[in-house]
Amino acid sequence: MISIIITAYNEPETIGTAIESFLKQNIKHKYELIVSCPDKETTEVVKKYMKKNKNIKHFKDPGQGKMLALNMLFKKAKGKILILTDGDVFVSENSLKAILKSFEDPNVGCLSGRPVSINSKDNMLGYWSHLLTDAGAHRTRMEKAAQKQYFTCSGYLFAFRNNVVKEFPRDIPEDAYIPFLFMEEGYKITYVPEAKVYVKYPTTFKEWVEQKRRIAKAYINYKQIKIDNKPLPLMKSFSKEAIEGPIKAIRYPKNFKEMFWTLTLFGARLYMWLITYYETKIANKQHTDAWKVVKTTKKV
Repeated sequence: MISIIITAYNEPETIGTAIESFLKQNIKHKYELIVSCPDKETTEVVKKYMKKNKNIKHFKDPGQGKMLALNMLFKKAKGKILILTDGDVFVSENSLKAILKSFEDPNVGCLSGRPVSINSKDNMLGYWSHLLTDAGAHRTRMEKAAQKQYFTCSGYLFAFRNNVVKEFPRDIPEDAYIPFLFMEEGYKITYVPEAKVYVKYPTTFKEWVEQKRRIAKAYINYKQIKIDNKPLPLMKSFSKEAIEGPIKAIRYPKNFKEMFWTLTLFGARLYMWLITYYETKIANKQHTDAWKVVKTTKKV
């Protein structure tokens, strides 16, 4: 059996699409599809699907954040393989087949799918989303996986063997920490770009900054963790972004307008990191696990 876990919060408009994208998968494995959400509106949509499919379950989490919900669900899920995703995204056809095929290798412990932006490239924020997912995350994961090195998986779609990770800290990115734990146990982590997950990214600059700042703060917490007095491996940081990012980004634009947007992104990322460091190092506003609503990503 496999366990598909969808974590959601105030996503009644998108949760149905997320669920249906898994119900359409052509697999022979037995499965349970657990939707974790605390709010009434999303729960009502989930219960409609539960009436039609006995494999769908609802878990009412305390509403105190995604990480707490996952830690609780790790103890409840029955599958040998856990597949994690969110309630405001949807997966590609045959993505589960590609994921399960990778786990036929007993040495594979954890893997990442490929986020694909559904935003239009005709505007600056939409273009940024494509650049960061394609030239940034996708290319980096391809390179790291080919070299059998550590890399951060995508929280939008990643999977791993059950009963290896019992729990993890709530104030750090789970998609960075869990792959590390599997490598420590001697497993391989791999990248499955055929398993695409379609994501709508923020469409206002304010929400874009808020989303990126929240992620950056979680990585600052992650950098502070040490095991045997050694820091954990890291794929995302300001220094790595400053050194490796421009080379990949500058090759992505296809015309003058996209080149201008690319250069603007450098300034926007610097602005985001400066705010993040001010809040964490000076104002002492640390990242904590809590549901945050990015409104422009929650509508179809």
